[in-house]
Amino acid sequence: MARQPKTLVLDSWAVLAYLEDESSGKQVAEIISDAHERGTSLLMTTVNAGEVWYIIAREVSGADAERSIVDLKHLGIEFVDVDWKLSRVAAGFKAKHRMSYADCFAAALAKDQKAELVTGDREFKQVEGDVRIGWLEPR
Repeated sequence: MARQPKTLVLDSWAVLAYLEDESSGKQVAEIISDAHERGTSLLMTTVNAGEVWYIIAREVSGADAERSIVDLKHLGIEFVDVDWKLSRVAAGFKAKHRMSYADCFAAALAKDQKAELVTGDREFKQVEGDVRIGWLEPR
């Protein structure tokens, strides 16, 4: 049996799948529920939270985007502010890989926290050597 991580990092792909009630969002709901039962920390960078906000604001409305962020906080997802240390790790990923800069921050947080990164975004295959990935079903 695989060792359960003490910390999980959620990227925007996973969070949007959850918020938009996609099939892989059900997996995310189970992961969040299991994390609460096991006392596993759930983290997300403020950069990735901002990405979720702007996507929902663009697709639906700013008010819905605000409600979504409140919902994420009520789910116990802790938003981690980005400092130079984390920015430097993210920049290192961006320099080496063809990834979005926001995704680089999720990878950087997972690396920094020695956490598992929960995503279904195949862009993260590029950093599997540096970061443990918890793969979700594709959308």
